[in-house]
Amino acid sequence: MDGNAIPTGKCPVMHGSHTSTQASNTDWWPSALNFDILHQQDSKTNPLGPDFDYREALKSLDVEALKADVRALMTDSQDWWPADWGSYVGMFARVAWHAAGSYRLSDGRGGAGTGNQRFAPLNSWPDNNNTDKGRRLLWPIKKKYGNKISWADLMILAGTIAYEQAGLKTFGFAFGREDIWHPEKDIYWGAEKEWLAPSDERYAAVDKPDTMENPLAAVQMGLIYVNPEGVNGKPDPMATAAQVRETFARMAMNDEETVALTAGGHTIGKSHGNGRAEDMGAEPEASDLTDQGMGWMARGRRGIGRDQMVSGIEGAWTSNPTKWDMGYFDMLFGHEWELRKSPAGAWQWEPVDIKPEDMPADVEDPSIKTMPIMTDADMAMKVDPAYRAICEKFMADPASFDDAFARAWFKLTHRDMGPKARYVGPDVPSEDLIWQDPVPAGRTDYDVAGLKARIAQTDLTVAELVATAWDSARTYRGSDMRGGANGARIRLAPQKDWVGNEPERLQKVLSVLQPIAQEAGVPLADVIVLAGNVGIEKAAQAAGAQVEVPFSPGRGDATAEQTDAESFEPMEPIHDGFRNWLKADFRVNAEELLLDRAQLMGLTAPEMVVLLGGLRVIGANHGGSKLGVLTDREGALTQDFFVNLTDMANRWTKAEGDAEIYEIRDRRTDAVKWQASRVDVTVGSNSILRSYAEVYAQDDSRQKFLDDFVAAWVKVMDADRFDLAA
Repeated sequence: MDGNAIPTGKCPVMHGSHTSTQASNTDWWPSALNFDILHQQDSKTNPLGPDFDYREALKSLDVEALKADVRALMTDSQDWWPADWGSYVGMFARVAWHAAGSYRLSDGRGGAGTGNQRFAPLNSWPDNNNTDKGRRLLWPIKKKYGNKISWADLMILAGTIAYEQAGLKTFGFAFGREDIWHPEKDIYWGAEKEWLAPSDERYAAVDKPDTMENPLAAVQMGLIYVNPEGVNGKPDPMATAAQVRETFARMAMNDEETVALTAGGHTIGKSHGNGRAEDMGAEPEASDLTDQGMGWMARGRRGIGRDQMVSGIEGAWTSNPTKWDMGYFDMLFGHEWELRKSPAGAWQWEPVDIKPEDMPADVEDPSIKTMPIMTDADMAMKVDPAYRAICEKFMADPASFDDAFARAWFKLTHRDMGPKARYVGPDVPSEDLIWQDPVPAGRTDYDVAGLKARIAQTDLTVAELVATAWDSARTYRGSDMRGGANGARIRLAPQKDWVGNEPERLQKVLSVLQPIAQEAGVPLADVIVLAGNVGIEKAAQAAGAQVEVPFSPGRGDATAEQTDAESFEPMEPIHDGFRNWLKADFRVNAEELLLDRAQLMGLTAPEMVVLLGGLRVIGANHGGSKLGVLTDREGALTQDFFVNLTDMANRWTKAEGDAEIYEIRDRRTDAVKWQASRVDVTVGSNSILRSYAEVYAQDDSRQKFLDDFVAAWVKVMDADRFDLAA
């Protein structure tokens, strides 16, 4: 043994302390709140440093040279991972598709906007088998262009160019996706503990797809959409059609977009199942060190070319799998199909009778003809009446299919980028699309001080002003950059009728603010936010302090025609711990819902706490509830919530008759002083949240509390102001 080596029995590192085998706090205390979701993309994980500006770096990118290199890669077949038919168009279309396909409308999470396919769990989902090879094929290009191109942008660009290479006129492409550098490990992808577990756990009833648990969109753990073999692996095209419809709807796609994407996605490339699952190595996160981060490596066989295992289904969908044409429809509707098993034992549909000239060639030897296939989802396009009618429309008008797919592909790959203001590059389409939530440009050339004075003269209360501005802005979610105060969509359907927005109070406030906005010629969106600022300043004044809340004019008012009301329905708040409101009881605790909402809004844990405490004492609770209003000076922006929360002269008890209501009692007299919710109690009982509460309760923190509250408030109000970042 080397003289300087340390015997293993005296290793100076705690065994397992830097791996997942080390027990965490949540292992020891399973009911403890996990704050990782608020810190999962901490700046310390970013190797580019705080001064790196990706949008600035993009200005120096030679876009045409980059695209030329990606086009050349499409036919530059590598020995270590040879291209099917000498073309990577299928490979890169799939990489992009599966990067974007994890998007879900309910909470905006997933999607291609962060390059998250590089990390667990997505990099190791069974449905993403061999996408790791596609990223390694792209590595020389990423290496060449460095930080001028993100992985997130490069993967989607490669998929888009793949379709162009195949012959499709694409709709456009936008740069602007910034990479993350750490797994989004705290996103809820389902409760299952094994890959591809039966989907029963996700549904109240599997035969009723709309009973799938929210916010999930895929039918099984580790899948992007649906099981290609059928519901729980049992072929039944009509049952699969119902799951396809629900799944795609949860990804913001209608029936026409669903058919276009299914047909267009299977127009190029093939499915791989020429082998045995047991011959594949582990997924990337569990692979051997010598695999260098790649997974599913073949053991005891070639594992490349015609000898690949991915989904287990084996075959191409069309006669010319590297060309954009109508071959998918020709194949699907030109033959009768029957169920057979692939070499890997997976269910697939194969034609009953087919001529050799209509069969696709072997991926390595063009003289060998192979059997085409359809998945259960493909057969759903034929048997479902609505899907079939759309297919027939496309077959009668191929140009309409080209356009429908190009637009659906653009939507699929750009949906989570947010408004068009975030798009960068020479190929950004000029057309405004309703799913981009367009907002007209606002004004900045008006008398802000005079408008504030006019608002201050109204009879609206501090709580009414603050709650309306908050409700307008709280819809923002950083997951897909949707929602927020810009556009003033709180005055439009469906938001004006959401229970969480207190429609009666909302209409009262809007009836006062709208005439003010019209008289001044200023968008209502600005006036709503400015009114909230006036409320904050009044509340601070009532507490004996003078603050001026920063305000950035320039918001616009969206019209009903610019609002995709249906896509906003899933964004309806069902809880808001900041306003102490729950629409209904959930199996998830109120404090966990609060963390989820705070993360979507882009808030840190301290920002979450200071906003909650400030909104309580202002009296901004939903419906005027007194829960958690731990002050005798309601309406004043004081530290009272934190002072009384942490005051050891008080004790906490559960209220009789309601398990979710708590009481603060005077230890000496036992008199009830206040009532509070689970969220309020948690701020005092959780060690992390209490540490923040104690800071804001300190005698020397009065100004800090005001400063931090105002800063967090402005952050929420301006979260969707991408024009300010530009």
